[in-house]
Parts: sequence; C-alpha cells; structure tokens
Amino acid sequence: MNAVVLSVLVMLILSVARVHVVISLFIGALVGGLVAGLGLEATMVAFQDGLAGGAKIALSYALLGAFAMAVAHSGLPQLLANWLIAKLDSGDMSTSQKVARWTKFGLLGGIAAMAVMSQNLIPVHIAFIPLLIPPLLVVMNRLQLDRRAVASVLTFGLVTTYMFLPIGFGSIFLNDILYGNITSAGMDVSNVPVMKAMGIPALGMLIGLLIAVFVTYRKPRTYGDGKQADAIAQVEIQPMKIAVSLIAIVVCFVIQVWMTMAGTDADPLLVGALVGLMLFVLTGVVKWNAADEVFTGGMKMMALIGLIMITAQGFASVLKATEQIGPLVEASASLFAGSKAAAAFAMLLVGLIVTMGIGSSFSTLPIISAIYVPLCAAMGFSPLATVSLIGTAGALGDAGSPASDSTLGPTAGLNADGQHDHMRDSVIPTFIHFNIPLLLAGWVAAMVL
Repeated sequence: MNAVVLSVLVMLILSVARVHVVISLFIGALVGGLVAGLGLEATMVAFQDGLAGGAKIALSYALLGAFAMAVAHSGLPQLLANWLIAKLDSGDMSTSQKVARWTKFGLLGGIAAMAVMSQNLIPVHIAFIPLLIPPLLVVMNRLQLDRRAVASVLTFGLVTTYMFLPIGFGSIFLNDILYGNITSAGMDVSNVPVMKAMGIPALGMLIGLLIAVFVTYRKPRTYGDGKQADAIAQVEIQPMKIAVSLIAIVVCFVIQVWMTMAGTDADPLLVGALVGLMLFVLTGVVKWNAADEVFTGGMKMMALIGLIMITAQGFASVLKATEQIGPLVEASASLFAGSKAAAAFAMLLVGLIVTMGIGSSFSTLPIISAIYVPLCAAMGFSPLATVSLIGTAGALGDAGSPASDSTLGPTAGLNADGQHDHMRDSVIPTFIHFNIPLLLAGWVAAMVL
C-alpha cells in the first residue's frame, strides 16, 4: 500500500478509536516513513524538522487564548449572554418558544456571518472563535442547541469562503496559490473566472450545511451548565471594564487587518493579541497580581490546538519526505486511463487523503498542482474544469481533518466547558456533511465545465 495512504489511514483510525490526536499523528507519521523505506532515523529527522514550522502558530494561538480569557474577565461576554438569556426568559410560554426559535437561528446566522467575515472583511481566521463562542455556551445550553450544528456552521464559513470568494484569505488561496501553481505547471488560466470555476463545489458545501442544521442536528440536545456557568456567575460587570474590552478587541482586529493588508512578514495574530493583552494590563482591567492566573488559564484553553498543529507540521513533513504523493496520483490516474469521470473522481479522492493528513488546503495545492495539471490536460479537461478540479481537490479534507484549524478552532471554542469532543463532535460531523457533498459537487463540476 502507498505509504501516504497507509499513514493517513493509521492516523484517522487511531483518532476515531479515541487515541489522542497528537499520538495518532506521531504514530501515523512513523508508519508512513517506515513503509516508504526512510528508516527510523530519517523519519524522525523529517518529523522533527517539520515541528519548527508550527511553533509560531502555537505561540500565536496561546496568546490569543490569553486575550480571550482577558476579554471574559472584563465581563463583556457575560453581558451578551445575560441579555440573550433575559430575552429567552421574557413573556409567556408560547412567546418564549417563538423567541427561542428565532434566537437559535439568529445565533447560528450570526456565527456563520462572523466565520465568513473572518476570511475576508476582518481576516482574523479562527481568532474570533475563543472570543465569541465560550460565553455563548450558556445560551446554547438553554436553547438545547446541538453544538455539532454550530461546529458545522463555523467550519462552513471558514472553508467555503476562502475556496469561493477571491478576497482576503480567498485571494491567497485562489489567486496566489491555485492560479499561481496551475500557471507555473504550464496551463494558461488567466481568462478563467474563479467564482464560476468554484461555484458548483461551493454549492455542495452549502447543501451539506443545510442538511446538518435542518436535518441531522435539528433535534434538541441537552448539556449541563457545569463550570462555564460557574465562571460566568463570578464575573462582575463594570462599565469601565466593558469599554476597555471593546477598545482592546477593536485595536486587536485593526492591527491584524492592517498588517495583513500591508503584507508584513510579522505574524498579525501574534502582534494583535499581544497589544490587546497589554491594554488590559495597563488599564487595570486585569490586575497585575491576577494577570498570571488569567493569562495561564487562557493559554491552557488554546494549548491543545497549538500542540496538535505543531505535530501536524511534523506529520506533513514526513509525508513529503516519503516522495510517494506523486506516485499515488499517477497510479490512481493510470487505473482509469481513458475515463474522464473515473480519473476526476480518483484525483479528488487523492486530494482528500493528502489534505486529511496535512491538515491544510493551502499546503496541499502546491504539492498536487504540478502533477494534476498535465494529467488534466492529457485527459482533455478544459481550463475551467481543471481549476475547479484542482481547487476542489485542495479544499477537500480541510473540513473533517483532525489536524485542521477548521475543526480545531470550533473545538477550542465549543469545548470550553469540556462537553464537546473533538473527533465525535467536530471532525466526524464536518467530514460527513462537507467532504462527501464537496467531492460529489467537484466531480460534477469537472464533468460539466
């Protein structure tokens, strides 16, 4: 069996079997390297070399967690939660049920809008999740809202936006990486409209979201209030703290947007979170003697996502070192020589496998583009169909990967009170509802465009 396929399968099977994702990634990388003939030492060296690539991400998310905890300490999230709960408690039974229904869909709609804007209008990616979601868990509990639906909404906004809209992170994914790599591989796609190419795959994602929200996870699900309710009850609301919190959030986002637009090499998330933290300390919202406890608590909230992403970088490094991604693509295509339909399905499936392992669509595209472009040309796919096929193959697997920030981010927010399992409540639901319809929609696009 191809080492890449075996490595990803081992990682996924272990993760589903409740082996910690970090251990699953490490064992999967080890199996892949040994099967590919790298040997133990070369496999470990490749793994270790990849770890450095995730260090900056881990530190950025740790500081973001500390910033989120400082915002919670100010009482701003509690103010929002209290207002929503008061709305739910007002009126008679029939009115309350109507309010609860509208509050539920308003909450999901607002979260979806934030997820979409996080990719373009305010390009902070998953930075908003630990700020917005944890304080709303009490409201979700009152509504008996299934958090798997919320995870699906978040992942939809994070993934579909960058794979369809060429703005913000979408400009990087579509213009710089997708079109750039296809052009470098020898195909002229300068006249191919990107939104037309990715429209059908994006529609597949939308169908998956509607099924998740209105069919699969529409029934009420009961959660205990637990420590989240206790933590909220202990926060004292003061106007000055609320004002400072709002200013810190605005400053943090403005810095990130400005640095992103300016194209600076410095990490916008790292700088923005650090400046926001300093505002809380300097204004006295977070006292000096309490700063250590607040910051440590926040860093703990995001420590797991940072550790998983560091390990995922090592896993991806081993997959590349095996040099078996190219042979996997070529072998899959050769099995279906002469059949465009079968070849398209095989290329999409390989893209899913690679991204599930690496955990990043942005990292998958450069790997597969150089191989896919000549294959698409040889099979007779049009430039429009080629863009759609390669773009979909890259995006497949971002939703539903244990190591993707599109699933790790939602888990970090929804599991703030320990009642949301990463694999069963984020990874598996998003894999089923997004990868399956996206694969089918991408195949249809490749056939009709």
